[in-house]
Amino acid sequence: MADTLDPALARSIRLVICDIDGTIVRDDKTLSEATVAAVAEAREAGISVTLISARPASGLGQIVRDLGIAGAVGAFNGGTLFTAGGEVIEAHRLDPADARAAVERLDAAGVPVWVFADGLWLARSEDALHGDRERKAARLDPTIVQDFSPWYDRTDKVVGVSDDHPLVERMEREIARLLGGSANVVRSQLYFLDVTAKAANKGDGAAFLAKAHGVPLSETAAVGDMPNDIPMLERAGFGVAMGQADAAVRAAAGYVTASNEEDGVARFLKRLVDARRAGASAT
Repeated sequence: MADTLDPALARSIRLVICDIDGTIVRDDKTLSEATVAAVAEAREAGISVTLISARPASGLGQIVRDLGIAGAVGAFNGGTLFTAGGEVIEAHRLDPADARAAVERLDAAGVPVWVFADGLWLARSEDALHGDRERKAARLDPTIVQDFSPWYDRTDKVVGVSDDHPLVERMEREIARLLGGSANVVRSQLYFLDVTAKAANKGDGAAFLAKAHGVPLSETAAVGDMPNDIPMLERAGFGVAMGQADAAVRAAAGYVTASNEEDGVARFLKRLVDARRAGASAT
C-alpha cells in the first residue's frame, strides 16, 4: 500500500467507482457539501464518478440525483446495473436453491433474515434490527411476510442481520463454504451478511461499470471501506480504502484516504483533480 498518490497514475484515472455506506456518505447517511462539490469539480475536470452498493436500487436514486451522476450505477453489490434514469441494464439474481439454503442456514443459527426481491424489502417483523437504518438507506418500508419461499425464484439478495459480529463473521464463512461455488457471500457492514448471485460482487460490478461507461478498467479507481469492497479494490486500476477501514481492506488498496466522516472521498477526488491540472499546466 502506497503512502502517496503517484501523479502519473492519478492523471490516468477517468472513472471513480464509489461504495456508498461508510464511503461517500457520512455515518448519518447524508452527503457532505464538500463531497457534492468535489464530485462536480471532478466531472468538470473529465473524471466521472459512479456508485456501487449493497443497497437495493431504491437506495441509490436520491444520491445519484444529488451528485448529478450520469451513466450506469450498481445496486446489490453490482448484481443490478441501471441508468441514472432508473432503466435496468442487467440483473443477476440468486439461484432459488441458494436463496433457500441461505435463509435456512441463517434461521438455524438464529440470525434474523431479510430478502430483497421484486423491488421489495421482505422482513418478518416491523421492528427489524437496524430497520430504521435500512429504511433510510433503502428508502423502503419492509413488507412483512413469514414465508420467503414465493420469492426464491427472483431473489436479488438475502441478508443476515445481527449485532453479534463474531456470529455474522462465522456465518459468512459457513455459508460461503456451502454456496461459494454459485453465490457471493460477504459482509457489507459488521452487522450485515449479504448473499447474492456469484456475479453480484463488486469486482465483477466494477468491470461491468467500467464497460458501461466506456472506460478501460485500468483507468478506474475504486473506493470502499468493508470486506465486500475488497474485490473491486483489487480489480480496479487503483484501489482506495477509507481511513476507518480495517487492515484487510487497507491491505487490498493502493492508497488510504481520510474517513467518511472526514470527507475522504472528496479529498481523494481533489488529489485527482489537482494532479490533472498540474499535468495540464506542465505541458
